[in-house]
Amino acid sequence: MQKFAGKRAVLFDLDGTLIDSAPDLAGAADQMRVQRGLPSLDYANYRPMCGAGARGMLHVAFGMGPDHVDYLSMREEFFANYQACMLDNTHAFDGIPALIAVLQARGLQWGVVTNKSERFALPLTTAMPLFRSAGAIVGGDTTPFSKPHPEPLLEAARRLDVEPALCLYVGDDERDIVAGKAAGMGTVAATYGYLGSASDVAAWKADAQINSPAELLQLLSQA
Repeated sequence: MQKFAGKRAVLFDLDGTLIDSAPDLAGAADQMRVQRGLPSLDYANYRPMCGAGARGMLHVAFGMGPDHVDYLSMREEFFANYQACMLDNTHAFDGIPALIAVLQARGLQWGVVTNKSERFALPLTTAMPLFRSAGAIVGGDTTPFSKPHPEPLLEAARRLDVEPALCLYVGDDERDIVAGKAAGMGTVAATYGYLGSASDVAAWKADAQINSPAELLQLLSQA
């Protein structure tokens, strides 16, 4: 457990790691289908793709990719829908509030590094009491780069005034692990969010893998 010894801060991805925003992301996309006279899709179709944000939701709803001629306008419509509903059903995953409370009790700082743009990330985290103790909220457009580039993680470390090597980064996507390694941080893959059975998490080569928030505390306790 050398990778987890002496850590002073824990950074987290947002969607699929700290919060379950899938119901609102799916609702924003499905609303677009219904408004066009298409049948509503079952929520189960959307959930595995929620980690991919607008790109994933438009792919499920319309089979549309970023190369489609209407993609940018459809993405903006999706953003508008999501902005109107993003707090309706979004909630912290079970065990996350308790995890944050224990981190604070142990004197560890914590923060968020997400690819969600500040347009959504800042009002969402401001509205949820969970994030009042977060020392850094870094969005996908806070720096000139987004994950898997390490710069957003390094920016969060600067805001916490903690050396990157003393930080741990927890996320539910391969890009999170790539970014964490590039930033020189310990990395943990969270599998309890949106990952489908097809995901080969072991191939990401994270320093550890957790199936529940409580398992992160076990890792830190064993360090």
